[in-house]
Amino acid sequence: MRASVRRPRLLAVASLAIASLALTACDKGEGIREEGAASQPARSPQSPAQDKPATTPGGTAAAKTPAAKRTGGTGTGGTGTGKGGGHASAPAADADPGAPENRVPCTADNTEVVATPVSRPLNHMLLTITNTGSTLCDLADYPIVKFEGAQSVPPVMEHTKPQAVTSLRPGKKGYAGVILSAGDGRGGKGYTARSLEIGFQGSDKMTEVALPAEGVHIDDSLRVTYWLTTAEDALS
Repeated sequence: MRASVRRPRLLAVASLAIASLALTACDKGEGIREEGAASQPARSPQSPAQDKPATTPGGTAAAKTPAAKRTGGTGTGGTGTGKGGGHASAPAADADPGAPENRVPCTADNTEVVATPVSRPLNHMLLTITNTGSTLCDLADYPIVKFEGAQSVPPVMEHTKPQAVTSLRPGKKGYAGVILSAGDGRGGKGYTARSLEIGFQGSDKMTEVALPAEGVHIDDSLRVTYWLTTAEDALS
């Protein structure tokens, strides 16, 4: 009877001893590990090195931007002006002095006129006009010729009318011919004129043109040509 009673007591004591050992092991960090995810080493809070942005030589972090997102924008690098497009802007029309929208009439303000009597044909004078402006100008019709003492301006010779308006680029010249007198008396007695003014169609302003010191002889047969592109056409 006593032997059966002592055996349960020994078992109880052994169980208590085993439990105490288990608790001691837990307190020393040797607890039981579960299988699975918990058994893997814990991930460090710091991000992996490959996820860190690269640093510039100056030490400032430079974010990695996909190449496809670097085009356009407002930067000045690459092609074009860098404002969203990447295409160079087309040259402005006003860069061309001959552009149609920049054409202006030839007037006393943007031209210079020289009068030169010639030996052939007889009794003729050549007017040479130069565009002194910065844009192309159009010579409308024919010059308004006003000699000293003349009661009216001479008429134009219609057969000299060109197929298109004579236009002058900056620095270029145009021409007109003047028949001063008939030479055979059909134009009347005539007289010597020593001053000349030239006007332009559509403008009230006249420009003074120098004549030879001895003047030129004119009579009622006075005529002018249209503005032309060559001196040969003006004197033919």
